[in-house]
Amino acid sequence: MELEKIDIHELLPQQEPFVMVGMLTHFDERVTTTQTVIREDNIFVENGFFTASGIIENIAQTCAARIGYVNKYILQKRIQFGFIGALRNLTLHRLPSIGEKITTSIEVIEEVFGMTLVKANVISGDSMIATSEMKIALSGDVESSDNL
Repeated sequence: MELEKIDIHELLPQQEPFVMVGMLTHFDERVTTTQTVIREDNIFVENGFFTASGIIENIAQTCAARIGYVNKYILQKRIQFGFIGALRNLTLHRLPSIGEKITTSIEVIEEVFGMTLVKANVISGDSMIATSEMKIALSGDVESSDNL
């Protein structure tokens, strides 16, 4: 399957204007990668730059894209809601600007009892944007049949 051809909206419980990832570019058992171009109309853009809150949400939505892919294409279940359970060791090297393409990779460290711990890297080209660890907690299924 060509991951880039999947409509990212099929994998996420979030809807516009709150979608912070553009496309799924890699998926395997441990690592998931997304890409997005920072647009001027993004709700987390201020003074021409993607904010720290936007970067955190981008990491969380990369986790959501992973969970959405597993649910939809592997388990053939509905998309699940999740939320950030914890954020640790966030290091922001710089904020990306409008028009910049960022690539976010998460590596699953541990999954237990509906909680997933990941290590995340956000880059633009060869430049490190941010690193972090994040725990994502899963709750229920998204009710909308649009996500089936």
